[in-house]
Amino acid sequence: MATTTFMPFHPVQMIVTLEDKSKITDIKKALKLIRGVASVRMARVKDDNQISPSLYARMKKARREYANGETISCSTPEEMQIYFDSL
Repeated sequence: MATTTFMPFHPVQMIVTLEDKSKITDIKKALKLIRGVASVRMARVKDDNQISPSLYARMKKARREYANGETISCSTPEEMQIYFDSL
């Protein structure tokens, strides 16, 4: 009697960045023809390197707290564990 081993499906993603938007349709069609490709979808990448005013305010507050010694600082993982154990 033969036994069957079930192998769970673990999808893998691949990110492709295109310089020429006019090639998107052709590349999507080509990828769908490849055996094993489960889906092809688009995602917009926002890479404007902008810091929002609220994030800037939180960063400024954190820097001020650090400068005033109002933060916890650990130099090693062991120091961090000792701190966590003390909570």
